[in-house]
Amino acid sequence: MKQTLYFSFIFIFCLFVVSCKKDKKGEQVFEKFSIDQHLPQNDTIKLLSKYPELKLYKKEKLESKTRTAYIVQIAGFLPMDNYKCSSALKNDTLEISLNNNNGFFGNGILVKVFGGRFLIKDIDPKTLHGEIKFMKTKPVYQKLILNKYNFQKKDTVYGLINYNTKVEGFTKDFRGYFKAIVK
Repeated sequence: MKQTLYFSFIFIFCLFVVSCKKDKKGEQVFEKFSIDQHLPQNDTIKLLSKYPELKLYKKEKLESKTRTAYIVQIAGFLPMDNYKCSSALKNDTLEISLNNNNGFFGNGILVKVFGGRFLIKDIDPKTLHGEIKFMKTKPVYQKLILNKYNFQKKDTVYGLINYNTKVEGFTKDFRGYFKAIVK
């Protein structure tokens, strides 16, 4: 009887330890980002100012007159480069949206920047009108470079993103330059 009770106790304890480790794997961790103060003088960033902003649907209200992002995403075999950037300061976190939402579906990422670190969330294209959902991914590589650490409203954020992740059986490679006025 004692052996059965002892074995049961050890078995339950092992299950508890394994379940705790499993939860930690599911957590997303903020990574450090780099600073390049010369990013606004980058050739690609300068070229963005020479082209008009993309209009993804007819009744869209444009936030910028010039192009805000040149991002190339390769998911499977199809490259996409119709992304736009917007940024907003929410409390002490800067949220940078790199998305190609047309009002019915979108594809892209949301980058949360806080205290010299960043976190990337993948936007789920399977959503209802006006809804934003995120999907679980397994990041392989992620790098973010911004023009400075701290941002205030009406500042311009310049950045470079290089992000590779596994999504539902395929690999998503997302990289390019962006700029936006912080709202």
